Amino acid sequence: MNLQVEKINQLCESLKLNGIALEWSAIADRAAGQDMTLADFLEQLLHLETEVRAQRTCETLLKFAGLPTIRRIEEYDFKFATGAPRKQIQQLASLAFVERSENVVLLGPSGVGKSHLAIGLAHKAILRGLKTRFITAADLMLQLAAAKKQERLETYLKRSVLAPRLLVIDEIGYLPFGREEANLFFNVIAKRYEQGSVIVTSNLPFSQWSTAFSDDQTLTAALLDRLLHHAHIVQISGNSYRLKGKKAAGIAPIIVEQTGK
Repeated sequence: MNLQVEKINQLCESLKLNGIALEWSAIADRAAGQDMTLADFLEQLLHLETEVRAQRTCETLLKFAGLPTIRRIEEYDFKFATGAPRKQIQQLASLAFVERSENVVLLGPSGVGKSHLAIGLAHKAILRGLKTRFITAADLMLQLAAAKKQERLETYLKRSVLAPRLLVIDEIGYLPFGREEANLFFNVIAKRYEQGSVIVTSNLPFSQWSTAFSDDQTLTAALLDRLLHHAHIVQISGNSYRLKGKKAAGIAPIIVEQTGK
């Protein structure tokens, strides 16, 4: 390595131009062979650095988000899920609701793809460079309770609840909350009200949400008032996608789903 190459690499390291540090030499050789102008060479360097930084940002956001898996809206099987409002979901995929700090509520029985759609919207937000976090309602309650017990609730709320542009809370209603847990969950929705978008999924109609929140009608009404004030309600009906193979074979269990609004 000659002195000039060493100096260039040191300057790239100092300026944290990691992409340029790795590829500038190859681009320089290609520029010389193709008789590029200096402006063309500089443009390629800067374009490369921009791509490397965008990829690094995406990886950081993915790690923070905690997605259980990668799901894409484009992979959602609308042919099977005939009870899903396709046009509404495709409109939500533009993420305009995030820019307006609006919420999305995905309602429907188990297996119709609520979590798939929530993860798909979260993944699109991450690719757009938006700080996003995914968590189940049960895990959120555990973390909130632990933070309160350790006297770091405010710190947790700032980092994990208020910091993301988009917060996804999956599976509300699968496990009932105690009174303290219900109050903590209300605190989450209240703090994000008109400050950032929330996506929630639930198998319960709104008329039964109080059963998930310690049968506290007043708290549930106040929670829904804030959650639904600026919200897109996506009602999905249909059969379980996970059980479609078993149903075809005649071995699916009989499941009675709760319905109503």
